[in-house]
Amino acid sequence: MKFSLFAHMERISEDQDQKRLYDEFIQLCKIADDGGMHAVWTGEHHGMNFTISPNPFLNLIDVARHTKNVRLGTGTVIAPFWHPIRLAGEAAMTDIITDGRLDLGIARGAYSYEYERMMPGMDAWEAGQRMRELIPAVQGLWRGDYAQEGEFHSFPETTSSPKPLQENGPPIWVAARDPNSHEFAVANGCNVQVTPLWKGDEEISDLMGKFNDACAKHSNVPRPRIMLLQHTYVADSAADVKRGAEELNRFYCYFGAWFMNQRDVSQGLIDPLSDEEIAAHPFYSPEAMERDLVIGEPAAVIERLKNYEALGYDEYSFWIDSSMSFERKKASLERFITQVMPAFQ
Repeated sequence: MKFSLFAHMERISEDQDQKRLYDEFIQLCKIADDGGMHAVWTGEHHGMNFTISPNPFLNLIDVARHTKNVRLGTGTVIAPFWHPIRLAGEAAMTDIITDGRLDLGIARGAYSYEYERMMPGMDAWEAGQRMRELIPAVQGLWRGDYAQEGEFHSFPETTSSPKPLQENGPPIWVAARDPNSHEFAVANGCNVQVTPLWKGDEEISDLMGKFNDACAKHSNVPRPRIMLLQHTYVADSAADVKRGAEELNRFYCYFGAWFMNQRDVSQGLIDPLSDEEIAAHPFYSPEAMERDLVIGEPAAVIERLKNYEALGYDEYSFWIDSSMSFERKKASLERFITQVMPAFQ
């Protein structure tokens, strides 16, 4: 099982300097590269200081300048916000600039807050249909002389300009949850990225089951890879485990508030949650975080990840967004590299 880093420039207070946050993001990426991680992933978000990344290609090109070996993944671009010709060309140019290190992750998106601003009137169903039309179009444009008469985009015969450096284009990853998404990804020769939300190991096993079922249904297609994306904190003591669980619980409560899209937002920052609101959340709690996420001292983390490896996951992505201080993120990542990863080599 390979290991990667998943990170954004996250801002939770107007007191945080955005340039400093970006410099810290780059430092984490350099630690991942120097430590022998396989890849760095960063996503696409708009108008939200919670996860700042309006164009992941820009970030990844800069990360390439600061690193030597890591693959550089969009985790993920939001399909409905892209015209296929534009996505094919910008991804290909990024692949050339980064010497063929790009992996292209694509999703339908998750936040109605972004849909309202970028594609007013669009719902999650339409976003999924747009993703299903976009991916074959990008693949066709990379091959060249591709025309499309689609529900959302139609254009005459066109070739991606430029073409990617990697033969057949960068690997494409699809963020999948339901069986249909898994089947779409496998049938179209794409890898799969899964993110459990609140059911822990039960959900992780279920997602692998859906992937295996899709592979069995499309046995004529070479089996793609599957990556598990999970919030992770490697603690230095039992007390630090509890602190990490409390911090990640606060992060998830803010994630839930952004997802529900019912709180006021000013200057890109959500109206703060009170301690009482966090304590009253119906299913997020520090105890649930410790049970369902990977939070523990190194030995416990190794045991948890060995189970995921046994299930068949090809890559485990250390999701470091947590609203913790940079120093705590850095220490956790360094413990992961020095005390957890060697158990898998």
